[in-house]
Amino acid sequence: MRYNLKLRISYRMIWKIFLNFVYTMLNTQLVMENHLEIFQSDAYCFEAGEHKNKSVIWISFPYHQQLINHLKSHTNAKWSSSNKKWHVADVPHYRKLFRLELKNYGKSAMTAIDAVNQPALNQYIEQLQLKGYSPNTIKTYVAEFAQLLKSIKAFPVHQLSAEKLRSYFLYCINELKLSENMIHSRMNAVKFYFEQVLHREKIFLDIPRPKKPSTLPKAISTQDIKKMLGMVENPKHRLLLKLCYGMGLRVSEIVNLKIMDIDSKRMQVLVNQSKGKKDRYVNLPESILEELRAYYLEYQPKEFLFEGHYGAQYSVRSVQAVFKNAMKKAKINKKVGVHSLRHSYATHLIEQGTDIRFVQELLGHKDIKTTMMYTHLTDPTKRKIKSPLDNL
Repeated sequence: MRYNLKLRISYRMIWKIFLNFVYTMLNTQLVMENHLEIFQSDAYCFEAGEHKNKSVIWISFPYHQQLINHLKSHTNAKWSSSNKKWHVADVPHYRKLFRLELKNYGKSAMTAIDAVNQPALNQYIEQLQLKGYSPNTIKTYVAEFAQLLKSIKAFPVHQLSAEKLRSYFLYCINELKLSENMIHSRMNAVKFYFEQVLHREKIFLDIPRPKKPSTLPKAISTQDIKKMLGMVENPKHRLLLKLCYGMGLRVSEIVNLKIMDIDSKRMQVLVNQSKGKKDRYVNLPESILEELRAYYLEYQPKEFLFEGHYGAQYSVRSVQAVFKNAMKKAKINKKVGVHSLRHSYATHLIEQGTDIRFVQELLGHKDIKTTMMYTHLTDPTKRKIKSPLDNL
């Protein structure tokens, strides 16, 4: 009986310890959630400024150890003894985190445009935002539209006639010597203002567009890709290039790739909100799995798979530089960018006999015609044709 009593007491003690543990874990979770709420509340005050000739974001808040701990756990904030404030680098990562306006457009464009047309530029930006355009598209459109506004100076943009717009685009072609692709981009930006902001649909009917040059995608051979990857010593850079090629990713997609998007059990990767705001799944190469796990253990990224300075996502320029250096080391003399790895992925899939519809899906192409471009590079019948010179 005593033995049973002791056993019951020990069971109660274990149960009590277990309940305390669960309570502690739940309480910790609640505290963390509260911290996240505090982070976006009025407890913190953010202000852009300069410190030691560098752009920073100053962070002010009433002294409280929990607020300090929360700030340090989510940022690389440093204390300035001279200013008596915390600060972080003024980079897009922290602007997003603190819900500050991104420095993509606005101020630089506004200052160079006459006051008469500044309201038109504001309307233009607001309409792009309401239409749900991506930050990159907004940046491009605003930059192109701003060029028109700068050219007309104090002349009201809404009073431009079709004839004056025609003269402007002729000026872009003949005087500025812009390429056909640049002209198309500028036309699209200006067209958006007159059709989507002012709702004038017929103004562009009489303005012809220059014919775009027909170019084929530039691919790299499997031998050259293998040679290039073999020259990359940095494990982070090597993995980055392998995933670009192995999954056919755009450079914007590789820098936006998050740890939570990778499903190693299903061997799939979610490419989240890519071009055209579309999600798609791509296959994770089996050969990369061990390398990916080793990379994770060594670098321990928190949110984005590839992180740069300050824990932010890796920059597009850094990816381009990694690719350029790898090509240089491998002595591959081709004038191509990192996007050629995506072209190579598609080309090599078709050469393997992959159905064109699956290739279209994996690349995230809306139109099958875009994917069909790669068949021009992979037609085996054409390759078998001998030049008459070989018969001499």
